[in-house]
Amino acid sequence: MSVNKGEVEKHLNRWQDILRLRDWDIIVKIVRTKWRKSGDIKIDLEDKKAVLLVNRTPKCTNLEELVIHELLHLKLYGMDQMIEGLLSSVFGEKEDDPKREFACTQFMMILESTVEDLTKGYLSATGTQKSLSFGRLQEPIDEELE
Repeated sequence: MSVNKGEVEKHLNRWQDILRLRDWDIIVKIVRTKWRKSGDIKIDLEDKKAVLLVNRTPKCTNLEELVIHELLHLKLYGMDQMIEGLLSSVFGEKEDDPKREFACTQFMMILESTVEDLTKGYLSATGTQKSLSFGRLQEPIDEELE
């Protein structure tokens, strides 16, 4: 699947309203270089600006799901930063500290699974749920079956 910027912007405009993010200035940037991610969002909380990065050939097959997922990260960003700050104050800044690494890994797993659950819920509630993307699983499946 090759990404069309206009289609990403269409989903962005729709979901900015639904998620009450209309007060944010968000632009779309299609990543044309080799990149391991399907999407990401870079956030300036103070200016309420964000850049939605989308891989031109994402592993995911549902572009709307990708946009919602990244916008939910934006919606939860303040809480994300607060918890990361808390982890730093409790465990320090040393990234190789096993306790800090464990806590950060657990937080990131919970954050990602929560964002993914919310994404699926929004898709289902709005009646726009197409088939979900299983793209992240394709690589391990291919490796195992080779």
